[in-house]
Formats: sequence, C-alpha cells, structure tokens
Amino acid sequence: MMANTNYPSANPQNNPSGNSNTKNIVIGLLAAGLLGTWGYFLYDRNKSDEQIQITQAQANTAMSSRDSVQLIYNEALTRLDSITGSNNNLQGQLSDRQSEITKLKREINSILAKKNASQAELARAKSLIAQLNSKIENLEQEVARLTGENQQLASANTQLSAEKQVLETNLQTSTAERDELASTVDVASTFSASNFNIKPINEKKNGKEKETSTARRVDKLMISFDVENRVARSGPADIYVIVTGPNGQVISDASMGSGMLTTRTEGDKPYTFKTTVDYEQGTRKTIQVPLRQNDFQTGNYKIEIYQNGFKIGEGVRSLKKGGIFG
Repeated sequence: MMANTNYPSANPQNNPSGNSNTKNIVIGLLAAGLLGTWGYFLYDRNKSDEQIQITQAQANTAMSSRDSVQLIYNEALTRLDSITGSNNNLQGQLSDRQSEITKLKREINSILAKKNASQAELARAKSLIAQLNSKIENLEQEVARLTGENQQLASANTQLSAEKQVLETNLQTSTAERDELASTVDVASTFSASNFNIKPINEKKNGKEKETSTARRVDKLMISFDVENRVARSGPADIYVIVTGPNGQVISDASMGSGMLTTRTEGDKPYTFKTTVDYEQGTRKTIQVPLRQNDFQTGNYKIEIYQNGFKIGEGVRSLKKGGIFG
C-alpha cells in the first residue's frame, strides 16, 4: 500500500527547461554554420569578382598595348604608301628592298592578327616596326635625292633653244631624258632651204647651155637652193629629191637610184634620186642637182626637197609645147 507524500520523488522526471536549452544551442550552431557558409560564399564571390576584374584589366592592358602597336604600324604603312604611291620612279629603287620589307610586314601582321598576343610578341612587333621605319626613312632620303636631281634637270632644260649650236650638254640625265634631248637635237639639226630655183636647160653641142621653157628642147632641169643650220654638225648629209611629172606620177628610175623615203609626218614616199652634200656647221651652202631625162613632157614638174625626214623646200616649173620656131 502506497503512502501519499508531498516530498519530491527521488526518480528524475522529464525536464522541459533542459530540452529547450539544448534546442537553442543546436539552432545557434546551425545559424553560426549557415552564417559561416554565407560568409565564405560572399568572400569567394568577392574573390572571383576581383579575379575577373584583374583578368579584365589585364585583357584591357593587352588590348591597349596591341592597339598601340597597331597604331604605330599603321603610321609606318601610311608613310610607305605615301612614298611608293607618289613616286613612280622609286619603284625601281624599291625592288631590291621589296623582299626585306615584305618579310617584315608578314611577321608584323602575323603578330597583330592574334587577339591575345603576349607582351613579348608585342615587343617583338615593335622591334620589327622600328626596322621597317628605318627602311622607310632610307627610302625618304632616296626620294629627296631623286627630287633634287629632277629639279636640276628641269632647270637645265629650260635653257635649251633651237638656236644652240650644241644641244648635247653635260646634263646628268636619266636614259629617257637623254633620249628626249637627242631627239630634240636631231629635229633641230634639219636644214632650212631658201632661194629655191628650177631652170630648164638646153645643152648645145658646143657645150654651151641655154635656158628654155620648151619641153622638147629641155635636156635637164637644174634644181638649185641654199641650205643652212647652226645646230647641225659638220659632215655629210643626205638630201632627197622627189620629182612629180605632168602625169601626176613620181619619176622613178633605177639608173638614178630611185627608192623609198621614210618621212617624219607623211609616212613612206618614193623619191626620184638622192644626193649627199658635205656640210660645214653654221654656214650657208648652195646646192645644185640636175634632173636628166630623155624626154620631158609638156606640163608642170613639181620638185620637192627632203632632208632628215622633213620637207625643206619645193617648187613647180612649167614646160610648154614649142611653136614652129620654138
């Protein structure tokens, strides 16, 4: 039989207060862990952002360096284009250096084509660009030298005139300019003709000569004229005579040495005969050449004189039909 008492029992009972304390401790630990996790997450994210920023900064720096190299390279190419584009005469000077320049440009382009070129590669590109600029500077000096020479030649050419006795001077010119000067000398050395005269001559048996205008009595046409030139050199000069008869045909005979003449402005023309004169520079020389035929026809004989490919004189002589006492 159990006795009722008001004293507490010696056996422990459930303690709601102790369980609450334990729960609070667990919650606190979980909260601390969660806060630590979030803290680490935030720290790690900040580190990642920082690393991204560093990487981006490095990329920007690399891009800036590459752009800088590209800029100085573009400037070098502009200088090169300016030299070679406006100076056609420099193409020959450039040809022996073209392979070196092409090699430099190829290597520079290869580096700049890389989006992520390293600083070492960009430094290499700068070194190559410096070499390219050195070669461009040499080309610029060459342009200045050629320009100076051209100015000297232009100044010398302005002093030339058709009245100069010798156009072959000590000008230091290029081959093309020397050819041009030689052509000028050649044209300027063409004779000028004056006092042109054509006389129909009847030769008597006693050796005397008499001028006549009757066709059947004419034994020869004596053609005379004066030539002179202050530029032409002394020496032999060929003069071509073209005689056109009353029938409109050029008189041609192998016995007279007839042939073809190449003129400067009229193409090829047949000539009747050629004579060579010994000319003395700066003097006036009278030339007389006879045209002989077995039978002179009634009508107009046209005489044309050519020298150095140019016509220098012409005249017409009429022969008439003689009368009973002609």
